[in-house]
Amino acid sequence: MTSKRELQTWAPDPVHSSIGFAVRHLVVSKVRGKFAKWTGTLRMDEHDLASTQVDITIETASVDTGVEQRDNHLRSADFFDVGTYPAMTFKSTKVEMAQDGALKLHGNLTLHGVTRPIVLDVEYAGTQNDPWGGYRAGFSARASLDRRDFGLTYNQLLETGGVMVGEKVDVDIELEVVRQVPAAAGAAA
Repeated sequence: MTSKRELQTWAPDPVHSSIGFAVRHLVVSKVRGKFAKWTGTLRMDEHDLASTQVDITIETASVDTGVEQRDNHLRSADFFDVGTYPAMTFKSTKVEMAQDGALKLHGNLTLHGVTRPIVLDVEYAGTQNDPWGGYRAGFSARASLDRRDFGLTYNQLLETGGVMVGEKVDVDIELEVVRQVPAAAGAAA
């Protein structure tokens, strides 16, 4: 009889992690951005990645494309409407493991008051001891979604054809997590 391992808690290292996106602008180029403020937790057994659980909360007002005027427009009711929807969340529902080691992380994304299932293609980079006594794991994840599925429908038609803002959004996540050491039972506060 084999015993099931307990999931360990891993916290993101925000200095070595990022949540980014890219979307077409005027049909001909892509605008890239990121979210500067977010929190999350992974519950994982590094020997059984299929049991991994992910919970991420992103502050929508922290959107950053490097252009203040564009970022303010993204925060407005035309897009994220941060006054009404200050956060978006992702909660995993299952992990699929392919024979080649690739992972598909299924979960529910809640954005702009709408919850939809999405699938992230995930590459697991492995684990490593760090120079400060910690133990880290790394992941890269990608997905494409249609912003209209989440009620983000603002756009302008161009007189030459096409639209100002593409509907497809490419999501790009780099995640470095640190295994958390539980406090010893009965330890003094």
